[in-house]
Amino acid sequence: MKPIIKNIYAMEILDSRGNPTVKVFCELENGIIGSACVPSGASTGKYEALELRDGDKSRFFGKGVLKAIKNIEEKIASALKGMDASSQREIDIRMLELDGTEDKTELGANAILGVSLACARASAHSYGLPLYKYLGGLNSYILPVPMLNIINGGVHADNPLDIQEFMIVPHGFDSLKKAIRAASETFHNLKKTLKENGLSVSVGDEGGFAPNISSTEKAIEFILKAIEKAGYKPEEEISIALDCAASEFYDDKNGTYKIEGKELKKDELVSFYEELVKKYPIVSIEDGMAEEDWEGWKIITQKLGDKIMLVGDDVFVTNKKRIEKGIKENCANAVLIKLNQIGSLTETQEAIDFSHRNGYRTVVSHRSGETEDTFIADFSVAMGTGFIKTGSVSRSERVAKYNRLMEIENEVFKAVYPGKLFFKSH
Repeated sequence: MKPIIKNIYAMEILDSRGNPTVKVFCELENGIIGSACVPSGASTGKYEALELRDGDKSRFFGKGVLKAIKNIEEKIASALKGMDASSQREIDIRMLELDGTEDKTELGANAILGVSLACARASAHSYGLPLYKYLGGLNSYILPVPMLNIINGGVHADNPLDIQEFMIVPHGFDSLKKAIRAASETFHNLKKTLKENGLSVSVGDEGGFAPNISSTEKAIEFILKAIEKAGYKPEEEISIALDCAASEFYDDKNGTYKIEGKELKKDELVSFYEELVKKYPIVSIEDGMAEEDWEGWKIITQKLGDKIMLVGDDVFVTNKKRIEKGIKENCANAVLIKLNQIGSLTETQEAIDFSHRNGYRTVVSHRSGETEDTFIADFSVAMGTGFIKTGSVSRSERVAKYNRLMEIENEVFKAVYPGKLFFKSH
């Protein structure tokens, strides 16, 4: 029996920052209901699809999502009623046509994505399949290497650090469970080390610590101490990744970057990164250059593209057209994948497939305003992305994704944890 859509409805819930977001329910004629929650970002690229907010200052400071819910229940539901919930591409294209805009300003990307994911989950339930197997089929056996944000800076924390995320990458293990254990032990040793140095151990939006550290190198050195205290080997077992979010400290008028009290030209900023990579076991830099600084992206790719992962987030915004431009101009070598940046499951899958076909790696990512929904955990396995970014090992909306991945590892026969394959030289 086909999973035919009977009704679609939605409600306003809260994300991990206490702001409103959308939860969508897809009810099938066979009585099964699938639901999905939509996350929200703080550090957003200007080319992201529109997250529709109400703008009514009397509710949630204007951040309410009742307009998006109205669009779901009054426009989208009637357009999709009677459709086969497993016809994902057809469902998503119908919503895109109904919206009719390039960046989903009519219906809202949060409305479209919530429906898209809820339909997928309802269909998976209807066929009695776990979501990763429903989306990825028999090839769903490669687990992602986590990139865990354990020190926060930039717009994610109230401290002097300009770089937004300092992550650990536990790649030197033969299972995800061992990698998560190593990450957890490192996290707790970092907490002890920060305390011993009289620094704050309060956490930022994504569960990492937000200590009052003034320099990139000091933050990295604290992390390396924590790795060693936990009994692991930096570089061999656990390496470091940075999300610079360079658009946040880019001066587009002068074409310079203001970081750590200095104003650097593009090539000077790249030299700054080069020195870090020489000195420390860094395997990935995300958004090292600003979203519109294509020249800067070319420079960093020429200098570091054969040494480490260079991940594009704001520059690509999970948009196939922008990824294509990056590939043509030899910018970056990996793409950050955020479902709500583009706003539908189908478009996200296309962005991943296109990236992989062109030799670019992909990293499925959470947002700073998250929910307890674990969709991206299943999705990363289904798409074989090999990497996932979903915060620290604190805050339950982050940990939920890691717990779900460990469940999947238990279920999948001879699941592959590919960390050693990705970073053979480390």
